[in-house]
Amino acid sequence: MNNQSSITRRDFLLQASVLSSSALLLSNGAQGAAFKKYKMGLQLFSIRDAIAKDLNGTLKTVAALGYQDLEIYGYDGDSMKYYGLKAADFKTLLDGLGLTTTSGHYMFSQYLNKPEDEMMRYVDQCIEGAKILGQPYITWPWLDPEYRTIEKFKSLTLLLNRIGERVKNAGLGFAYHNHDFEFIDHNGENGYDIIMRETDSALVKLQIDLYWTMHSSKLTPAELFNKQPGRFVMWHIKDMDKVSRDYTELGNGSIDYTQILPLADKAGLQYYYIEQGGNFAKNSMQSITDNAIYFKKNLEKYL
Repeated sequence: MNNQSSITRRDFLLQASVLSSSALLLSNGAQGAAFKKYKMGLQLFSIRDAIAKDLNGTLKTVAALGYQDLEIYGYDGDSMKYYGLKAADFKTLLDGLGLTTTSGHYMFSQYLNKPEDEMMRYVDQCIEGAKILGQPYITWPWLDPEYRTIEKFKSLTLLLNRIGERVKNAGLGFAYHNHDFEFIDHNGENGYDIIMRETDSALVKLQIDLYWTMHSSKLTPAELFNKQPGRFVMWHIKDMDKVSRDYTELGNGSIDYTQILPLADKAGLQYYYIEQGGNFAKNSMQSITDNAIYFKKNLEKYL
């Protein structure tokens, strides 16, 4: 991939604007940075368009904005590549920018209609990639629509336990990430209740997407944390538009994070990732800039 050749004048001007904002972020945050319990994380899916154009330049900007930790997506297990780079080369790139990655969204769902030995082969590939990157967690991020029935959720819990045991035996952690469909009511049952009840909390941790929880769950994050304290080891932090209920930049929406972030100890929080999957006010890079500025100014103090 020739990343540099694809940079247009418009891309250059945008990057310059974003970097000027990052200077303010760094000056405001540097004094207290040594005392922060958590690194400010970013789920890279937020900027998938920018990454496709220029991986190196985009990650350089991410670091300049004050993000320190990343959650990745899009791993190619057969080639052991992240974003077109061999795992070791991607790790070198991150190291050079002072970035870490503590979790990845690995696409297990594509193996659900295949023999289990193929699934476990992919699990082993994920373990190998995660270890090269130094990721403590491997995360299951998605279920295709045909696997969202109550019967399928019950079968899924058995598989999640088996994968969790395999990952734990390799010295890593395994987690499940929710969307909205886990909270759909099926005659008094929902998928998230089944996952919480039927998976072993020692083998399967929970990465709670706070946007989708506020969007679709009958229970608040606080109520979920109280049900299983210590299990919600990772959080996705993003805001919800007050009218459309779509994604929006932090501070523009309806989710009151001042009531959620102080619950980190109860939840068992280890890592968080700011994310915005779309509906950008201008573009993805400006949105992660605005999110970083708002988070550092208004929310980081609660963690």
